[in-house]
Amino acid sequence: MADKNKLYVAPTPVGNLEDMTLRAIRILQEVDIILAEDTRSTGFLLKHFDIKNKMLSHHKFNEHQTVDGIVSRLKTGECAALVSDAGTPGISDPGFLLIRECISQDVEVECLPGATALVPALINSGFPMDRFAFEGFLPQKKGRQIRLKEFAGETRTMIFYESPFRIVKILTQLSEHLGADRKASVSREISKLHEQTVRGSLEELISFFTHNEPRGEFVLVVAGKVS
Repeated sequence: MADKNKLYVAPTPVGNLEDMTLRAIRILQEVDIILAEDTRSTGFLLKHFDIKNKMLSHHKFNEHQTVDGIVSRLKTGECAALVSDAGTPGISDPGFLLIRECISQDVEVECLPGATALVPALINSGFPMDRFAFEGFLPQKKGRQIRLKEFAGETRTMIFYESPFRIVKILTQLSEHLGADRKASVSREISKLHEQTVRGSLEELISFFTHNEPRGEFVLVVAGKVS
């Protein structure tokens, strides 16, 4: 049974529902409440696995208001599972604030192993995996140019998340700062029916996604500077 006074961080599939672990299914069945980034998306997942536990909305727009109440419930004997729409909570998804507060309040936190999009994309890239820098989503305005300039000297493999509407933009900006010939790999729709990885120079990738409409969720992996 799930332990009381504990927050479970439960990864959910980034695509194929078969990627859900048996342990995650059991925990979601046993906890008192499931903290969901989007109750509609999580509701579909729960219905698929015939899980009927109560959900509570917990997302980036309300997490500052809900953290204290959730921690209070955990301290008084309940247990909860935190899930995001896809992947591991806290990795470019809500979760950090709650996890930090639980630790601060001596509430045990346990993260289950499971799906995250960055690992398959990194492996599929063929770039060095011993050291890498996960950058997630870059800021859209303030601080973006500073970050882009910093990447020019980065020797580790770099990983970015991006939407289909901005993938050409980030490829273009990285090309300007790192050089058009820098090697990169773009994976989209990981673990889904139309999963695809496209490899080449930044210039070649810009051309590809300019002539082929970007669709789905993207992970961009860029080779580090050769020292």
